[in-house]
Amino acid sequence: MIKAQRSTLPFAFFLLICALAASATSTEAQIIKSAKPPDGSPPNSTITSRLLAKASQTSSSAKRPITISDAVSLFLRQNFQVIAARYDIDTAEAEKLTARLRPNPGVTVGFEGVPLNFSGNLLAEQQYAYNISQTFELGGKRGKRISVANANTEVARAEFETVLWQLTNDLKRKFYAVILTKSLLDLANQNETTFEEVVKHTSELVQAGEVSGLDLTRLEVEKLKFDTDLANAQRDYEVALRDLRVTLGGDYRTMEIDPTGTLDPITYDFTFADLRDKALAARPDLKAAKLSESAADESIRLQDAQRIPNLDLAAGINQVPGGTSFFTYGVGITLPVHDRNQGERAKARIEKEKAQNQQRLVTNQILGDVDKALIAFEIQKRRVDLYRTGVIAKVNSIQDLTEYSLKAGESSVLDLLDAIRTRRETLAGFYQTLFDYESALLDLELATATPLQK
Repeated sequence: MIKAQRSTLPFAFFLLICALAASATSTEAQIIKSAKPPDGSPPNSTITSRLLAKASQTSSSAKRPITISDAVSLFLRQNFQVIAARYDIDTAEAEKLTARLRPNPGVTVGFEGVPLNFSGNLLAEQQYAYNISQTFELGGKRGKRISVANANTEVARAEFETVLWQLTNDLKRKFYAVILTKSLLDLANQNETTFEEVVKHTSELVQAGEVSGLDLTRLEVEKLKFDTDLANAQRDYEVALRDLRVTLGGDYRTMEIDPTGTLDPITYDFTFADLRDKALAARPDLKAAKLSESAADESIRLQDAQRIPNLDLAAGINQVPGGTSFFTYGVGITLPVHDRNQGERAKARIEKEKAQNQQRLVTNQILGDVDKALIAFEIQKRRVDLYRTGVIAKVNSIQDLTEYSLKAGESSVLDLLDAIRTRRETLAGFYQTLFDYESALLDLELATATPLQK
């Protein structure tokens, strides 16, 4: 009776693995793609057949799949920080309306000849004065004021581009953080499914008397680590997903999304000279600094014109009831004896010096950003190349062989446990390396303000 039981247990275990492999879903295929070794070797055939054994039970049909391009489009359309930054452009456009306005004319109505004792015929004694006046700006103040408003609007647009460039880069990082945590969650589900099978198989072997109960106890204790890994992976994924939802903007309650994509690396080769030229041509903060200098030049011209006094012209009629009415004319001008707008003119020149210094500062910052981002990218690229040596295929092969050896009775469940743990740590390091590679590439995009991904 015992011999018959021993002969059927390995066969039953083999049938269990085949059944799990046959039930793999289309979701599994996507995760396999993201977990594909960089050297092109096939993934672990036994483990990948069990992907998302538990996660597939959670329905995601209500969630909208989005790619990184979809995420960027949503972000640009509804992110609240982007919308708030656009208001600065609208404010600058409103200033242009103000700059075009001319001084308003003035109208005065006066009475003269009213006696203090209010005696006699008041209407016959008093006189009426009607006057209208208009200020005429000299020195081309209005045209210069419009030029300043136009220049400030261009600065506002460049500053908006700076904010947009930084926020979009941050969005991409959060998107890839979701892809990373999703890959780690899938890996944790794989390990959990595999480990449950190992525990179940070991329990059957203990009941059959083929292994000691100590092995089963060790596995049950070790299972806590796998359960903890799964819980932590689930937490990290859910937090990263919600962080992305907040960043996308719009109504948070309706942002049910399912980010899709992989962390598969694409080989890029960059040179410092090429990246430097791209950055100096495209960086919006440098553009804003240059436009600030142009705006300062326009402001200098306006403030120099402000020292020229304006001309006031007035005309009116003095009406004398029962007498002779007559016209009045007047010309007024402010004598620039003391106030010649010295303070504002000095401030305008200081603003130009400040803008020039900002250009030098930003230029140095650009060179430093490109240099640091490029060296970090090259290091991350070498880290990815380490996995191209076939280490992923090796750990997959080790686990496959250990499973077959276990079924053949040539290895212990503890050997399989060690193989699973090694594969888990290696794949987790692989996913993190891919994420670091993507982050380094995003650092280069941030430094150059130029899309570099293919």
